[in-house]
Amino acid sequence: MKNFTHKRWTLLAIACLINLCTGSVYAWSVFAGPKAQQLSELTGSLITAGDLAIAFSVCNGLAPIPMILGGYFVDRLGPKAVIVVGGLFIGAGMFFSGASGTFLSFLISYGLIFGLGLGFTYGAAVNNTIKFFPDHRGLAGGLTTGFYGLCSVIVPPIGQYLIATNGISFAFESLGIVFGTVIVLGGLLSIKCPPDFVPQGWTKPTNNFASLDVDTLSMLKRPRFWLMFAFLLCCGVSGMMILSHAAVIARTQIGYSAAAAAGAVAFIALVNTFARLVTGVLSDKFGQLPTLIGAAIGAAAGLSLLVFADADHLFLFYAAFACIGFAFGSLMGIYPGFTAAVFGTKHNSTNYGLMFYGFSLAGIIGPWLIKVLAIDGSYSYVYLCGCALTCLGVFIGFVLLKINKEKV
Repeated sequence: MKNFTHKRWTLLAIACLINLCTGSVYAWSVFAGPKAQQLSELTGSLITAGDLAIAFSVCNGLAPIPMILGGYFVDRLGPKAVIVVGGLFIGAGMFFSGASGTFLSFLISYGLIFGLGLGFTYGAAVNNTIKFFPDHRGLAGGLTTGFYGLCSVIVPPIGQYLIATNGISFAFESLGIVFGTVIVLGGLLSIKCPPDFVPQGWTKPTNNFASLDVDTLSMLKRPRFWLMFAFLLCCGVSGMMILSHAAVIARTQIGYSAAAAAGAVAFIALVNTFARLVTGVLSDKFGQLPTLIGAAIGAAAGLSLLVFADADHLFLFYAAFACIGFAFGSLMGIYPGFTAAVFGTKHNSTNYGLMFYGFSLAGIIGPWLIKVLAIDGSYSYVYLCGCALTCLGVFIGFVLLKINKEKV
């Protein structure tokens, strides 16, 4: 145990590097437009970025399935094989997304293959790492998910450059090879957390939900799970709406060029990443649920600001992006540890896989709302609907806060 008390920091760094390569899903809005244009030219039929959003939705909707399946093996055998398999799927999914010449082949490559890899890799890296840090769940969750978000800061400008110089196929294929290789190597270096690991010098608290170690079936019978699930779903919709269409919103509503829109994507991704790091630490000090509620209130304010943002009011645009990105990052940074704090760490890989369905449903509902409610290039109804859902999430958060007898 003593060796792991120090070695866990190296394993945390490895997990961060793995998730840095896994988070390319958040750069979707940069790739969607050029890929839609390419497929339109190849098929002779008009295909828009909105049409391709189904691949993004399938990818996010599918991710919890390999998270749950992979979580079963992570809890029992460790993360090594799960991450390696995930890395192979991510690399192959991105590579074949670039090579795809039809809508169906792209849907299979990105939505199915890449989505499977995303679920295997993300779930194994985050949940195994959190088990090594029962004393700093917020910090560990914030760092691992923060690097997941950091990819969307780094990839958009790189992707934009690769697309401009070599085309969308080369961008997908080259990034797939690099990311897949790094994830596989990181998986080979990963180590399973020993059962009941306790860091040197730390005593496990007795007045904490984590002492329960609730199994997955028992968790599903508890109202607290469904309230947490609903909170994640309602508050995640606004983030998925904006992040999946950030570049399109910047170009349509603000009038930005493709390069400037990529900069806006990088900005919201940077805030998203920063939030995962900051709120992870804050949640360790002030409590996870109060931190989440505060971030959700900020997201509702940001969606309201976007209604009035235009080229003459760029401050409102970036303030809104900052609020929404910060709230979304808070959800992703805190929720793995939040789930472990409430239901225990023993079954957290599978437990969080089920909880993650809330995020995945948000990934389906968010882009769908944009497709349905965006009228003549206006996103006002989208923002108002997202704001209403987020406010519902805030209400659920206060209900949770009331029934929780302890700060978790």
